[in-house]
Amino acid sequence: MKLYPKLILDALAHVRYPGTGIDVVSSNMVEDNIRIEGNKVSFSLSFEKVNDPFIKSVVKACEQAVLTYIGTEVEIVGNITVKTKEVQHKAPEKPLQGVKHIIAVFSGKGGVGKSTVAANLSVAMMKLGYRVGLLDADIYGPSVPKMFGVEDVQPFVEKVDGKDLIVPVEQYGLKILSIGFFVDRTNALVWRGAMITTAIKQLINDADWGELDYLFLDMPPGTGDIPLTVVQTVDLSGVIVVGTPQEVALADVRKGINMFTNKNIDVRVLGVVENMAWFTPAELPDNKYYIFGKEGCKRLAEEMGVPLLAQIPLVQSVCESGDSGRPIALNDESPMATAFGTLAYNVDQLLKK
Repeated sequence: MKLYPKLILDALAHVRYPGTGIDVVSSNMVEDNIRIEGNKVSFSLSFEKVNDPFIKSVVKACEQAVLTYIGTEVEIVGNITVKTKEVQHKAPEKPLQGVKHIIAVFSGKGGVGKSTVAANLSVAMMKLGYRVGLLDADIYGPSVPKMFGVEDVQPFVEKVDGKDLIVPVEQYGLKILSIGFFVDRTNALVWRGAMITTAIKQLINDADWGELDYLFLDMPPGTGDIPLTVVQTVDLSGVIVVGTPQEVALADVRKGINMFTNKNIDVRVLGVVENMAWFTPAELPDNKYYIFGKEGCKRLAEEMGVPLLAQIPLVQSVCESGDSGRPIALNDESPMATAFGTLAYNVDQLLKK
């Protein structure tokens, strides 16, 4: 049997594209690249869209038409190539390409010391020898500028590759940005959701973070718009959930874990930090007073199958250090520096796995 292109086209004219009812030859779906090598026949079919629901059925129908109208000895099955006219636009790269790990520090409710944990964890990670940045995304209560003693500093803008970028403030070797640098700290911030989303994206997209090993995001408390905005804007390496031991706070820790592990968000929960785990007075450094309950976050972490990253005690020097603009983790002689150092080490080890 002698095979030639017109014979193939005549057979394919019996195949109609379901979307229009017109045969694939008249629809110009058969590309002008029919190749015949002995009994082997190959060609391409062109479709408008990549996700055309009829691709598989039309290919099968074309194979069957060749076998039916020409002969079963024709080698056609598996030799039809699918092409699409739709231009595939490459998805834009997410920002912060120079940052190895982006970690959100989150709490389900306010008042549990999330910002204190984020600030001191950043310092402790820097002391491990890493290049670290801290983004204060707590739009309603930006406390990072005060905790680092840079409340009166105004970040400036410089042009990088033709684009105006905000230059983070550097303090104690850390790169820091906060919405607090750009608003009047004496007045309440009253913003709608769209304004909040825009502000967060600008702090992420329009800042010159450069090359970093870790960027920590101090998130606002609760499960509102900002966590979702952050997840959609950057590729998070994981999230750390901060809580306190008492039962009333554990419900919010659980909500936070559930939110990030939801299939629509699906961000790795690196673990839980139990803040204010116990009270230790300065004059009795070996004593532990469980004034908020004992090991509530530890039990919850075990129940939900996530690591307990650290238990941070409550000591007066933590508050004093934050108010003075010098985070306690900078003080090598403080047991609190050891606690935050353990937290940084555990986070670093998790991300190496």
